[in-house]
Amino acid sequence: MTTDHDAVRELLAAWAFGALEPADEKTIPPHLATCETCAREAERLRAVVRMLEGPVPTASASKGLSSTVLSRALRHRAAAPAVAPHAAPYAAAVAGLKALLAEGDGRWGTPVVHDWDVHATVAHLLAADEPLATELGVDTGRPPSGIEEGTPWDAAWNRRTAEVIAHERGRPPGETVAAWSAQAAALLSAPEARDAQSAARAVTLMGLRLPVADHFLVRAFETWIHTDDIGRALGLAVPPPPEEHLRHLIRLAVRILGAALGPTAPPVLFSVTGGPEWVLGSDAEPVRAELALDPVDFCLLVGGRYPPQEVPRGAAGDESAVRNVLERAASLAWL
Repeated sequence: MTTDHDAVRELLAAWAFGALEPADEKTIPPHLATCETCAREAERLRAVVRMLEGPVPTASASKGLSSTVLSRALRHRAAAPAVAPHAAPYAAAVAGLKALLAEGDGRWGTPVVHDWDVHATVAHLLAADEPLATELGVDTGRPPSGIEEGTPWDAAWNRRTAEVIAHERGRPPGETVAAWSAQAAALLSAPEARDAQSAARAVTLMGLRLPVADHFLVRAFETWIHTDDIGRALGLAVPPPPEEHLRHLIRLAVRILGAALGPTAPPVLFSVTGGPEWVLGSDAEPVRAELALDPVDFCLLVGGRYPPQEVPRGAAGDESAVRNVLERAASLAWL
């Protein structure tokens, strides 16, 4: 059973991103006045705004945590720097990770994912952004890779990320964060981040041939996933991307999933809650099953953070066809 407390907790992240309906916004301040747990979480989100936007004015009248101020500040954050829509999700993900790291209180050795701690996870993102940075002519300032040309992309990727992590281990964590932040800023300053026409050309990175615009979305996706990893490790809640950004990520993930399934897979009518529907697999035979996932759960599945058998779903029809889609989606992850 969902209580009023649970309902407000679920709304706080959307509230922080200014994505609530007016009717929902009215339910939060009264609850915060009586619930210390939710009030602490709201104050934590407000502190994120201070770090991202500079000081937020405080007065005795702001005791109720003005949702108008918070929403306006975070909407401004999500839009800055001035980039084209295809790069906005990456800009927001970068800003979110910066804020989280500032809250991490120096706990760089906290285990996060795989065999990485917080420091190594940031170093991994430094390596993960490198192929796009190199393609766009950004000087990374790191030693070049000694990986032989012609090495399969996944093997090359694993070796390069290990190289960068080893290199960054020899530097203070603050320098690694500064290097990642500078590289991200250079990516967001590139012409391809600001002009859709420049970003329309297709390039092959990480085994995917996509327009540069879509590679920016891939970077947003991975940055958010690892921000969530770090947040979980540190016990700090990380809101999902704003709804508009999440739609961009989902559409890209569905396209990649459809290509991975191919035209002969048993057709499944797939949807995300509140979003459109797609037929995945063969279009030459009737749909065998229906599958519906929560938008964030779908992204976590594609990001390798949900075992396919455990992701919450709504499903009907051929169970093997549904299982095929879920397993293929989970297999896309390299994060």
